[in-house]
Amino acid sequence: MSGAPRLVPLIRQFDFAAARLTGRLAGPVMDSGDGTDTRVVPLTDEEYLWEPVADCWSVRLRTRGPGARATLLAGAPDGAWGRDAATYPHPWPPPFTTLAWRLSHLTEMLTLRADHTAGTRSLTRDDHPVTGDADGAVAAFAKAADAWRGALLSVDEAALDTVGYCTYPHGGDAEEPFVEIAWWVNQEVLHHGAEIALLRDLYRDRRAGA
Repeated sequence: MSGAPRLVPLIRQFDFAAARLTGRLAGPVMDSGDGTDTRVVPLTDEEYLWEPVADCWSVRLRTRGPGARATLLAGAPDGAWGRDAATYPHPWPPPFTTLAWRLSHLTEMLTLRADHTAGTRSLTRDDHPVTGDADGAVAAFAKAADAWRGALLSVDEAALDTVGYCTYPHGGDAEEPFVEIAWWVNQEVLHHGAEIALLRDLYRDRRAGA
């Protein structure tokens, strides 16, 4: 592994988190956490779009418009699908978000942050397509994870302490040194990955108490 030495532990953590999430979605097995393989049923379109409670935020066909309490569909406006969103102030309490919403959010964040670190530094949410099917969404996440990993490997030690090195416009990047952004992205993948894993468990057992 090349890149800035101080980033090596964060890159290793990111690699493990991204691979574990991809395995948890695509199967056929995933790392259980203790080095053994656990069998995984691949994500289906039905599960990807499952709304476990009323008035979820999700990804939707643009022809159907945004969901409850959403005021717009984020993503490339010429795409068939968009992700529920709202202008500030956001609704309170926050809407429950589906697996599709959370995975789309992660994929967009990784793609745009990679571009604003080591790419054109110009992509916006309007440039990012929202995926409406499970296989496409898992593939898009894997591609985004690879792009962010490449961006991490491109930076040097001086960049780690540079405030605003990443110009991503939707976070605290302009006020934070890059090493803090790298740490934060790991936290996003870890906590949304855990949420997605829990949603998979709930979907699997959704009829158990019926």
